[in-house]
Amino acid sequence: MAVDSEVKNKLQIFMVVAILLAGGRAAYIVYERHEALQEETKPKPQESAMKADYYVTPKRLRPYDLKSARQLTEQPVWVKVGYQLAYYPYDKARRKADFGQPAGTLPPLLKLSIQDVVTDVSPQAAGTKQVMAVFSLEGKEYAVPIGAEKGSDFKIYSDDAFFIEDPHELYKHWPSDVWKKIDAHEVQSGMSELQASFAIGAGAPASGSAGDYGSRTLHYANGGKPMAITFANDKAVEIKQGS
Repeated sequence: MAVDSEVKNKLQIFMVVAILLAGGRAAYIVYERHEALQEETKPKPQESAMKADYYVTPKRLRPYDLKSARQLTEQPVWVKVGYQLAYYPYDKARRKADFGQPAGTLPPLLKLSIQDVVTDVSPQAAGTKQVMAVFSLEGKEYAVPIGAEKGSDFKIYSDDAFFIEDPHELYKHWPSDVWKKIDAHEVQSGMSELQASFAIGAGAPASGSAGDYGSRTLHYANGGKPMAITFANDKAVEIKQGS
């Protein structure tokens, strides 16, 4: 009987261990599946970055006259809309811009130090004074229009033309490889419309094409190197060089 009792005890111990092992295995399988599901549903870094864009609120100066517009001289600015703003040689002594000889268009995110904000009259718009931001570039003086004055009425769009905070800080949640491309004025698959505009300037919808923001084809002048990018779910899915 002692032997039978010993065998019974061993069998009971074996059964308990087997049950524990089976339970542990089942729990591990459930854990593995849970972790896999969590990994699948976890936002990818680029997706998380794009969602964080909605919470970025760049500072605005909201200038309403010449004096308030001179707040632009108090900190650096960065070009917000690339290859859209034409700039002109500026003669400080005469306080005149040479509107007949545009020097080019400002590239995206170019950092500028605005020295003054003045008014000037363009031959193409007699009777309306242009509000001009004066800056230096490669040792030469230039001015770029940032608004207009008619009578005592000012329309100043510097908040649409410039960031007054470093975009690298505003959008520091973007991956480093994205910023590396932006700083080199290059685009890559997966970029959002905003990231592409930071890299190669403003884009225009393709003629006759339809689509909402983030799901459309845009054409970019890109400073004389035209490009077309097709976006889906606010990610670049096709990039074509040429007009």
